[in-house]
This record gives sequence, structure tokens and C-alpha cells, in this order.
Amino acid sequence: MPEIPWLLFVAALLAGGVVKGALGVGLPLLAVPLLSLGMAPHLAIALLSVPVLASNLWQALENGRLVSGLQRFGGLMAAQFLATVLTVRMTLSLSAAQLSTLLAAAVLLTVALMVWKPALRISAARERMVGVCVGLLSGLLGGVSSLTGPIVITYLVALQLRRDEFVGSISLIYLAGALPLYGAMLLFGRLGTVEILGSLVALVPVSAGLLAGKALRQRVDDAHFRRMLQAFLVVLALLLLFK
Repeated sequence: MPEIPWLLFVAALLAGGVVKGALGVGLPLLAVPLLSLGMAPHLAIALLSVPVLASNLWQALENGRLVSGLQRFGGLMAAQFLATVLTVRMTLSLSAAQLSTLLAAAVLLTVALMVWKPALRISAARERMVGVCVGLLSGLLGGVSSLTGPIVITYLVALQLRRDEFVGSISLIYLAGALPLYGAMLLFGRLGTVEILGSLVALVPVSAGLLAGKALRQRVDDAHFRRMLQAFLVVLALLLLFK
């Protein structure tokens, strides 16, 4: 594993942790592209393995959504798992430049959906069918870029979940999507002992960011925070595209 730019490493993980703690989403969405400015995207994804799994498991359990989430979103998670397994080899075979471009595209898609705020309404009768489609699409995106967020976020917003339901449900869905990605990286030698140790170290700044994000959530207006996040994501995507 090449030498890590430690200032970038800590700053990216803190930023991702803050957003994750404040909004319930955003750890890999921010940290992977930001880390990719100073290291290979494959390494950035590997270094986030433990923090992503631990933070999503913690938030799913914290909000009490484990059993009810599995019952409601089981079809989505199964479809996402399958699509990720079928496409994750693409992540492992892409060059650093190609993966950076895909990461930038995923970030810009997230920004577009956050700005557009599509007024979707999904009825209870159609929820399961739509959920399977969302799972397939998010699994495809996650398999090639490690970022499943944009499509899942839009879907859960359309279900008009309460804040705690949203955080618990999306954390559970993210956890299901991350398992095949990191499992494949482990199987194909992209996630070894050195990367796992580095990922364990990454838990420290991520945990600090999570705590700061929870405090920030109580002080900063959601709309203002989202506007700052949108601006940051746009700059980040442009840096990835033209680095």
C-alpha cells in the first residue's frame, strides 16, 4: 500500500463522519472522492470498509430499524445485493482514472437529485415493486463506484419517512450493499491486512466526526447545511473530473 497523505486522510474521514452524523448519509459519498484526490480510488474504498460497516450497523441498531427494516426493505436489499455481486468485478478492473470519473458522476448525480428534489409519491401497493427496481439500480451503481446513495436517498425521501426511520432504514440498506462490495475486494486481494489495519485506524476520525455531526444537527438548519453540502460536492466532483 502506498504512503497515505495523512492530513487528507484525517480531513476526509472527519468530513464524512460529520455529514453521516448530521444527515445519516454521506460517509463514502464524501470521503471516497475526497481521498481519491490523493490516492488510488480502490485504496480509498478499501480504507473506508470498517468505518462504513460499523457506522451503518450502529445507526441501524440505534434507531431500532433492524427487524422492521428487513421486513419492509428486504426485496430492495436482496436485489441490491445481487446487482452488486454481479457488477463489483467492474470496480476491481477499472483504472484509477476511469473509477475517478465514475465517482465524480455519482457525486454530481447526488447533487442534481438534492437540488431537483423530485416530488415523487410511491403508494403502499407499489412500494415493494419499486423497491426491487431501486435495489437493482443502486446495486449497479454501488458495484461500479462503491456509492449507492443517490438512488436510495431519492426513494426513501419519496416514502416520506420520519427522520429516525430514514436514518435507520438507509443505514440498513447501505450495510446490505457494502457487504458484497468489501467481500469481493477481500476475495480478489484488494482488501488485505494492511488495508484492514488502516481502516481500523480510520474509525478514530470517523467516530469523532459522527459525534460532531450529531451535535451539529441540533444547531444548524437542515436546509442551510444541505446547501453547503451541495456546493462542496460540486467542487469535489469537478476536482475529480479534471485532476
